[in-house]
Amino acid sequence: QADGAMALGKRLGRNPRDVAAEILEAVDLTGVARDVEVAGPGFLNVTLEATFLADLAGETWADERLGLEPDAASQRLVIDYSAPNVAKEMHVGHLRSTVIGDALARIHRRLGHEVVPENHVGDWGTPFGMLIEHLVDVGEDAAVAELSVGDLNRFYQDARASFDASDGFKERARERVVRLQAGDAETVRLWRVLVDQSAAYFQVVYDRLGVLLTPDDIVGESFYNDALPGVVDDLRALGLLTLDDGAECVFPPGFTGRDGSPQPMIVRNRNGGYGYAATDLATIRHRVDDTHADRILYVVGAPQRDHLAMVFAVARLAGWLPDGVTAEHVQFGNVLGADGKMFKTRSGASVRLVDLLDEAVARAEAAISERNPDLVGDERAAVARAVGIGAVKYADLASDRVKDYVFDFDRMLAFEGSTGPYLQYAHARIRSIFRRGEVDPAALDVGAVVVGEPQERALVLALLGFPAAVRHAAETSHPHRLCGYLFDLAQTFTSFYEACPVLRADDEATRAGRLVLCDLTARTLSAGLDLLGIEAPERM
Repeated sequence: QADGAMALGKRLGRNPRDVAAEILEAVDLTGVARDVEVAGPGFLNVTLEATFLADLAGETWADERLGLEPDAASQRLVIDYSAPNVAKEMHVGHLRSTVIGDALARIHRRLGHEVVPENHVGDWGTPFGMLIEHLVDVGEDAAVAELSVGDLNRFYQDARASFDASDGFKERARERVVRLQAGDAETVRLWRVLVDQSAAYFQVVYDRLGVLLTPDDIVGESFYNDALPGVVDDLRALGLLTLDDGAECVFPPGFTGRDGSPQPMIVRNRNGGYGYAATDLATIRHRVDDTHADRILYVVGAPQRDHLAMVFAVARLAGWLPDGVTAEHVQFGNVLGADGKMFKTRSGASVRLVDLLDEAVARAEAAISERNPDLVGDERAAVARAVGIGAVKYADLASDRVKDYVFDFDRMLAFEGSTGPYLQYAHARIRSIFRRGEVDPAALDVGAVVVGEPQERALVLALLGFPAAVRHAAETSHPHRLCGYLFDLAQTFTSFYEACPVLRADDEATRAGRLVLCDLTARTLSAGLDLLGIEAPERM
């Protein structure tokens, strides 16, 4: 069913049914469609010809891109995501930004765009005074050993404990911050030890999670330090700065507090320190002027909505975010526990991301051992990693990102419903058809497809929807749209497989055509999962 005549009728000020009728008169659908009619207020109901569908399915099967062509105009996209803090553990709160950003990067690359991932790590600020002093106290070698095994929480907590317990340590920490900001060589070297060790640990987590971020993608807060005075000076020269209670602020139009008074965006506080807004403005200038971004995506939690909206507004006022460049907040909700509250450990601490991933893999291995005892050794371990990590990522990505979701191992590792394991199993089951039949997919005939049964028609229509699903996810920055498509495709294939024998088809021609549809489904599932950063095992 097509609804284009509805929108066109509204634009032309005409009855949509009349517009739909004219469309039908103007196009020749011979060999493409039959039973074409105008329905309801102006819908076009079209039944595509079986031969037309079969030809499209064959063409898609022969196409390495599965019908997903690059966008006509390539853009340069900067995607800001993950952004953990140096010398702090990555926790479950970092999961959403990391996997959503990674999926969007993969999708936009597949559509032919140049993606510049930026990991805006928190590598600057007053806490580094106490962290560097704690490093000095425990010794550089001991600190490196502690950080290299991923014990970032303990390192940070011990530094905080010393800061809270000792006035002498507190004073040293404050002096160290001054030296760091002044560029003292030894202090900067010690700071770099913390940054490098943290970055190495982050990479271990990224590799385990299966995301594409590398150390080269890190562009931390410190990168913009030298640009901050220029941000303030230029805002002042533009007449946008206002002194408010000793702080230098910008009051962008349309932003008010709860009492209705104008809302300030603090650029530099009364003590002369630069606020987060100054760094964010410097970041936009760099991404527009130096990286030449056409589109900037900020994959950041919903609580930053108002802050980013103000930053974007001020950047527009200053002319640093021109009309031809879009800046978008790809916001997301929280990860909740079974109690509906923020997901925490029993002691109330944030859940370490590596611990969560380890448990997911262990649970997946137990489930796989029970379902397929013949899968052993390295292969079972590899499949368990793919299923466990994939389950965690899919559960996050399949949730509408603007909403909170409940983290539930049992549900996300289930082999039924919209889960990663269900889709992975659907793919593996299709691949098993070819192993059992001793069929090489590469030897199939592109012209073999025949669309006769209703389930064959439904499957072909579902397969042809892959490009639209990917584009929809890209345009809206909603990966759950692609997840929904893949789940529907897997369900449609199940209905097809139950109704249409493949290896035991009535004749060789029918068998060959259905094998093409099976292979196309497996490749589409694999391609879709890959865009989500999830592996598709051949066996499970």
